[in-house]
Amino acid sequence: MKRNYLFGIIVVLLITNIATLIFWNSDGENVVLDNNNKKIDSREPVATVGGEKISYEDWMNTLRKNQGQEQLQRMIDREIVQQLAEEQNIEISEKVIAREIALLTTMQGVMTQEETAQKKREWREDIIYRYQLGALLTSDVTIPEKKIRNYYKDYHEQYNFKASLQLSHIVVPDMKTAEKVIKELGNGASFQILAKEYSLDEETKEEGGYLGFFVDYSKFLPEGYAEKASKMKERTFREPFKSGKNVAIIYLHRKLPDIKFSYQEIKPYIKRELALSKTNKNLDAKLLWNNLNVDWVYE
Repeated sequence: MKRNYLFGIIVVLLITNIATLIFWNSDGENVVLDNNNKKIDSREPVATVGGEKISYEDWMNTLRKNQGQEQLQRMIDREIVQQLAEEQNIEISEKVIAREIALLTTMQGVMTQEETAQKKREWREDIIYRYQLGALLTSDVTIPEKKIRNYYKDYHEQYNFKASLQLSHIVVPDMKTAEKVIKELGNGASFQILAKEYSLDEETKEEGGYLGFFVDYSKFLPEGYAEKASKMKERTFREPFKSGKNVAIIYLHRKLPDIKFSYQEIKPYIKRELALSKTNKNLDAKLLWNNLNVDWVYE
């Protein structure tokens, strides 16, 4: 599972990083550049280097030459998988999708609500695509029930997701300093900037006090952090409290809950992993192209 999962993560990240969308309208002037609706005028240079201009047209021609075929193939792959999955009624459990999104979230740093929502949309599409592709590639492979049960018995914990907290903190020497920081936070000051200014924690202050994600957080977090954070709402800071010799102010970015699977819930996905391993198939949608009539310009 670990090998297949890591491969899947790599696929997700590659698609997420490469698939920047570039559209142009019929008048050839007003261009939507990316998913954030950034607009440019296609009549103007897209870059100027030492007085030399790079035109929008030259940029588009280079993209078509270097990435046009690969991007079109990815679009065809997606369409093939979607059509065949609908035809065969292959649906992916919302619980499985939530687990995958949670895992990907823990690999990120601090994200705003808007960034989180955007990532979730992108990840969701990629997760569904990857799992449907796996199901299609292994639909004719038989795995004995006993083998699936034994695998679940040995490795079921790796399918579960443990509750995680994403935290930042500011450590100050006394309550007087802490109250000053709290007042500035209440007035709208940035937690990250205040951490760089006030925090005594040399390991995290330059990162805005960022601590990261914690799974077994009661074991690794400083005194009082786990108890306080467990009662907080996401994207809020906590009133200062004593932690060891100092005073701490913590900020909870994300709180991700436990996700656990029964055998019946995870059985189809274990079967697909074992089937992929048995057939030595990679998650390559090109293996499905013969199932539909595909006509494309690069053929």
